[in-house]
Amino acid sequence: MFMRNRRVLGAFIIGALAAGSIASVANTQPVSVVKACADKRTQALFISPNGTCPSTRTLVEIGGNAMNTKAISSLVTPSVVSISVTAASGSGTGSGSIYKTAATASYIITNNHVVESAANTGTIEVELNNGDIYPAVIIGRNLDYDLAVISIKKGNLPEIPKGDSSSVAIGDVVIAFGSPLGLSGTVTSGIVSALNRPVTTGSTNAESYMDAIQTDAAINPGNSGGPLVDSQGRIVGVNSAIATLGSSFSATGSIGLGFSIPFNQAQRISDELIATGKSTKPILGVSFDPTYTGVGARVYLVTPGKAAEKAGITVGLIVKKIDGFKINDAIAAIVRIRSHAPGDQVTIVVESSAGSAKTYTITLDSAPALP
Repeated sequence: MFMRNRRVLGAFIIGALAAGSIASVANTQPVSVVKACADKRTQALFISPNGTCPSTRTLVEIGGNAMNTKAISSLVTPSVVSISVTAASGSGTGSGSIYKTAATASYIITNNHVVESAANTGTIEVELNNGDIYPAVIIGRNLDYDLAVISIKKGNLPEIPKGDSSSVAIGDVVIAFGSPLGLSGTVTSGIVSALNRPVTTGSTNAESYMDAIQTDAAINPGNSGGPLVDSQGRIVGVNSAIATLGSSFSATGSIGLGFSIPFNQAQRISDELIATGKSTKPILGVSFDPTYTGVGARVYLVTPGKAAEKAGITVGLIVKKIDGFKINDAIAAIVRIRSHAPGDQVTIVVESSAGSAKTYTITLDSAPALP
């Protein structure tokens, strides 16, 4: 089981175990139901005038703005995979989504922590929804965002429908897919509980930062890397971590606090990894004081020649807001910066030790992401 401790909301668990196959869903009622056929290979939708479909397509019901959970499950499940990793440090399982497919190969998005133990030695296997198993190789990893892309030599597979995580709102219905505790094909539903939740996982100097989507859809070890989809079956997040009550409590599974990496971030990074095997992250060009206990993030180092220095930010200033978001601490500041792409402009409000405030508009620099 891959596990890591958390700094926010108690303990966050990321990773997996091993077991069998089950699925459970809850229904949401669509508006103005239309019957359609989802192609089993391409997932393209075709209106069904008579409410029937050929054997190569699955009948689904589409509402005016949403599908019911059964239809979403039929549409998405063929694009979700189970991932098994065996390495010198142990074995574990996780989940992934078929992101891109070609004639002879397919690319799968998952979490870095699912596959990192096999980065140098070890093996990775991918089990498709139909039970077929293929060896996989790592195309690239991004520790900073806890993302990875792996590939298998099997083409023409159903790609996960793509969504826009920037359009997600609190209260939206979402559904999580994956293999919690190794139980492949599991489907759970809930809502978006919060947005822009600063979450960090990992160890010192090897941390991943998430501008997370928080959901109460049941997520457990093994869901890591699987998709969080919206009410139209489109991926809006990559499930990555859960909060637990900590070691003083006996409960270690889902308590209704799950966290997903926004898909727009995952898509940018995945495209870079597929193209070059490497990816980037945005940087402001400062380091924050880890000993500062006040509200905000205090600058204690400014990198020469980078965006912050060019804008006039100096050591000792305290970052209070980024793009209108209140900054409570250094983690919140890093997460807010990481929510952008290199080259984006951000608006930063800082406060001096004397209490005077100043606003800067800064274009973020680019840096290679770990590893």
